[in-house]
Amino acid sequence: MKIAIIDYGAGNLQSILFAIERIGFTAFVTKDWNLIKTADKVIFPGVGEASSAMEKLKENGLHILIPTLKQPVLGICLGMQLMCRTSEEGNTTGLGIFDVDIIKFSKEVKVPQMGWNTIYNLKTTLFQGIKEKEYMYLVHSFYASKCSNTIANTDYDTEYSSALQKDNFYGVQFHPEKSGVFGEKILLNFLNL
Repeated sequence: MKIAIIDYGAGNLQSILFAIERIGFTAFVTKDWNLIKTADKVIFPGVGEASSAMEKLKENGLHILIPTLKQPVLGICLGMQLMCRTSEEGNTTGLGIFDVDIIKFSKEVKVPQMGWNTIYNLKTTLFQGIKEKEYMYLVHSFYASKCSNTIANTDYDTEYSSALQKDNFYGVQFHPEKSGVFGEKILLNFLNL
């Protein structure tokens, strides 16, 4: 299986590579259009700030390529947020794959939300073998509201989408590569789609 991890200078690539190796697969990091288009699975990571990350995507035309992909695509953290319509972070226009906007947590809570929190209302085979209220590792100050694409929720200040899915596109706000055996199980489920 060919597993492409999109490299646009805004991802935690090494930890994702290691997590995929731990579950018995090999992935490659690339910004090459052809390698991404012909991969069996694509992982779209992201760490950092939305507007500068979107600019980096545009440098290689990846903002045009990603929405056209037909194989399963998994956006992680900022990668998921960039797959949404807009983000309040840097007043950013996203890829528009998921029909939801990214908004900032209120001033009532500590941001970023950093550490372990539960996911629940789990839908789709992405969460096969994961029990309700399992803990995942999160680091973020912005979130996707609940919407028609929501396949998992988390509660922090408000109940929000901790995972999204539309057609072949999946997104998780948490970091499966940093979430222990259950995060690795979600990565394995994605690779088995």
